Amino acid sequence: MTANFVSKGEFSRIVAKLLILLSLLVGSAHAEKNTPETSSSRLTIVTSYPGEMTSAFRRAFQKQHPDIRVNVIKKKTGAALKYIQSIAARNTVDLLWVSSPDAFELLKGQQLLTKYEPITQGIPEFLGSYPLNDPEGFYTGVAGSGYGMMYNTRYLKAKHLPAPENWGDLSAAAYSGHVGMSTPSRSGTTHLIIESILQDSGWDKGWGTIKSIAGNLKTVTQKSYDVPVGVRDGEFGVGLVVDYYGLSSKARNYPVDFAYPEMSVVLPASVGVIKNAPNPKAAEAFIEFLLSSKSQTMLLHKDVRRLPIRPEVYRSAPDHYPNPHKDKALKETLALDVLQSKRRYNLVNSLFDVMVTYNFEELSAAISAVHRAEALLNDNPSEFLQRKVDRAKALISFVPIDEARSKNSDFSALFTKKRKKKEDKVGVRQKNIEDEWDVLTKASYKRAKKLADDVYKAGVNPN
Repeated sequence: MTANFVSKGEFSRIVAKLLILLSLLVGSAHAEKNTPETSSSRLTIVTSYPGEMTSAFRRAFQKQHPDIRVNVIKKKTGAALKYIQSIAARNTVDLLWVSSPDAFELLKGQQLLTKYEPITQGIPEFLGSYPLNDPEGFYTGVAGSGYGMMYNTRYLKAKHLPAPENWGDLSAAAYSGHVGMSTPSRSGTTHLIIESILQDSGWDKGWGTIKSIAGNLKTVTQKSYDVPVGVRDGEFGVGLVVDYYGLSSKARNYPVDFAYPEMSVVLPASVGVIKNAPNPKAAEAFIEFLLSSKSQTMLLHKDVRRLPIRPEVYRSAPDHYPNPHKDKALKETLALDVLQSKRRYNLVNSLFDVMVTYNFEELSAAISAVHRAEALLNDNPSEFLQRKVDRAKALISFVPIDEARSKNSDFSALFTKKRKKKEDKVGVRQKNIEDEWDVLTKASYKRAKKLADDVYKAGVNPN
C-alpha cells in the first residue's frame, strides 16, 4: 500500500483554511442565534380607523420602507385603550393612531406614551382653533376630524324635511323618528359631540339640547359605524357622525351630504408612540411618513376624506372641500377643553346612558307628548297651557347633578367603568349613584309626559 504524504508547509495551510472556515460558521450561527430583530423590522399599530384607510397607508409606507413589516390591530378607541393598558407591563405595541384627543390624554396621564418631536417641516401649530400637537410632545396631529350631521338627501326630500344646519335643528318635532346616533359609552365620536355641546351651550342647556335630539331618535345604535351606514342606506335621515363618514360616502356617490354645525369642533387625529415600544425607530419613521406631502395628499382620496394638516395639500382638493385653514366655519371653532372631557369621560357617558340609552322609550314618549301639545298650542295659543308645556320640557331637561359636581375630580373618579349594556357590573358606588339617577330620571319623564298629555286633552276638550 502506498502512503500519500503532504509537506509540513502544505499541512499548515490546510489547517489554517479549516480554522478560518470553522470560525466563519460558528460566528454566523452565533449571530443568527443572538442578534435580535432590528428595531426597523416590524411595526405594530393599534387604530380605530377602517381597513380601507389603514391598508392604503400601510402599503404606501411599506413601499418606502420595504424592510419594515407593518401589523395593524383594529380596535374601537375604548377597546384600544384597554388593550394598551392591559399589556403595559410587557408592551408589544408601537403606535396608537386614533381621532380622539381624550384617548391620548388618558394614556399620557397614565405615563403610557413616549415623547417624540417630529422633524418634518411645514406643519402649522393649529388646526382651526385647536393646537395641532401635544405641547409636551407625547402625541402628534396628522390629520383633522370635524363633527356634525350626515344626512340622506333623498330621504329628506321624500319626508319633506329641511337639511339640518345646527344641532338644535334636530330637536324639532319634524325630525321625530328620523335621527340616528350611537351612545358615547360605545363611541369616542359621540362622546366628543356630547362634550362639545355641553361646553358650547353650558351644562343644563346642553343636556336639554342633547335629550331633545335623543327624543327624536329612531334608534340608539350599538356601534358608531351603524350611524353612517343607517343614513347611507336610508334607515333614517340624519346621523351624528365624524365628518369623514359623510364626505367619503358623498365622494362615492351615495345620496348624502354633511353639515358642520355653527359652533363645530375640529380636532386633530393623532398618533403617539407607546411607552416601551419594541420598535421605536419604525414608529418614528411612520409618524414622519404620515406628515409627508405624499401621505397628506392620500387623505383626500374618496375612501378616506380626512382633513389634511398641510395647507398646501388643499390645492389638490376637490371643489368645495372643507378647509380648516381657510373656511371661517372651521377656523372659528369651539376650543374644546380636552382635559375636562377626559376627567369626566365616564361620568358623562354614564349620565347619557341613564338618561337616554336605558330610558329611551320613556324619553321618546315624553318628547312626543310635548311635540303633540306644542302643535295644538300653535293653532290655539294659551298662556296657561304653554306654561305647563314649558314645565314639561324643563322636567325632560332635568339633570340629576349640576356642572360643578361633574367637574369634581373625586366624584368623577367614582365612575371607573363604562357599560356596554345595562346589566354589566360596575363598582358599588357607581352603581348606587346610577340607580339613584335612574329613579329620578324615570320620575321626571313620567311627570313631563303627564303634563303634556293633560295640555293636549285640555286643548282638544276646552270645556
